[in-house]
Amino acid sequence: MTEPAERQVEALLFAAAGPLSLDDIAKRLPANADVEAAIAALQATYAGRGVELVCVADRWRFQTSPDLAFLMTEEREEPRRLSKAAQETLAIIAYHQPVTRAEIESVRGVQASRGTLDVLLELGLVRMRGRRRTPGRPVTYGTTDAFLEHYGLAALADLPGMAEMKAAGLLSLDLPPDFAIPNPGGGLDVDEDPLEDDAAPEFHTDFLGEDETP
Repeated sequence: MTEPAERQVEALLFAAAGPLSLDDIAKRLPANADVEAAIAALQATYAGRGVELVCVADRWRFQTSPDLAFLMTEEREEPRRLSKAAQETLAIIAYHQPVTRAEIESVRGVQASRGTLDVLLELGLVRMRGRRRTPGRPVTYGTTDAFLEHYGLAALADLPGMAEMKAAGLLSLDLPPDFAIPNPGGGLDVDEDPLEDDAAPEFHTDFLGEDETP
């Protein structure tokens, strides 16, 4: 018989508008509920089914099994395709973050178009992280949870490394001996300050509860 916590977690994940963290789930369950055990049980239940329970960006969601994606192609809206420049810029940000515009240009070898970064920001794949502690205080860029969700990654550590790239034919087998794939960063770097939002109000005001009666 299915445990109550397992049924409750299953209901929450099906009804949720987006992925839920363990804390998100635990807040809605009884205090003694074993969320991790319920998640593990659901993973086992749905393993090999048409819908699977997966973890992306440290959050859990149900999604269609990858081998059945072909069934959805006629019903699914065509995603916005990234240009080659945007793909290259996104890859540089993912592997080198935190990274400034000048550093992106240095890696790519060409000037970074403002429109390219704007597209990545608009799509929510990239965010402004902070400011580098160097003259001019340039803005640093990094990836978002939406980036992890889009590419089905649980964390940045799951980005393919050199061995995986060679196996996929994305890297030459005769690379220089000093060639290395950088490790993507997580929090703020040692020479990086939080981004100050000068446009943000000092206090948040909630107008939803105001009585509009004159």
